[in-house]
Amino acid sequence: MELIIKNLTKSFAEKEVLKNINFTFEEGKIYGLIGRNGAGKTTFFNCINEDVEIDSGEILLNDEYQEHHLSTDDIGYVISTPTVPEFLTGREFLTFFLEINKDRLKEEKTIDEYFDLVKINKEDQDKLLRDYSHGMKNKMQLLINFIANPKVLLLDEPLTSLDIVVQEEMKEVLRKMKKDHVLIFSTHILELALDLCDEIVILNNKQLELIEKKNLNTKKYKDKIIASLKDDNNDK
Repeated sequence: MELIIKNLTKSFAEKEVLKNINFTFEEGKIYGLIGRNGAGKTTFFNCINEDVEIDSGEILLNDEYQEHHLSTDDIGYVISTPTVPEFLTGREFLTFFLEINKDRLKEEKTIDEYFDLVKINKEDQDKLLRDYSHGMKNKMQLLINFIANPKVLLLDEPLTSLDIVVQEEMKEVLRKMKKDHVLIFSTHILELALDLCDEIVILNNKQLELIEKKNLNTKKYKDKIIASLKDDNNDK
């Protein structure tokens, strides 16, 4: 399975954010999408998710040797600030979500097994979601995407504000999810992407560029990337 981006261009008024992007993301890998704050990473995700209308180009899914346009069921989107129904408990929310997605489940698990997957403690499972910490809400957001089993999962800075323990727990869930999925993980923290991701993609000068991870382990190449990102920021 592949997510294929063809000639994608997007502008807002006179400001061009993405320019004629051509790129293919493959299943079974976590792609780290790196770029400065404001480089267009969220815009790129919003184009894939159809939250904004693209100016030109196509976004296709090659699934079982047949290309077709993405549907809403194909895409999951995890954002940095999680939105959950705070009037429900964690267990009520998970029970409801499992019921409405029962036809999409990859395998049968109990509710407790799902909680264990993202390490939500038993004493927290029956608390109202409004009383969950930011990290716990983010875990629930990731969990429902795991359950919904989208073919393409977009992750927009989901780990940046979390403590190191929760980061490591969520990284492990993502590593389990990458099989049979296309995962794109957006971050402006290079070290985080290097630790988690199989491939590194730079959004720079409105284009996507695949970078060899082995090159990023050298100071010379890191300095080159940082310099290019600074130049991109100065052009805005």
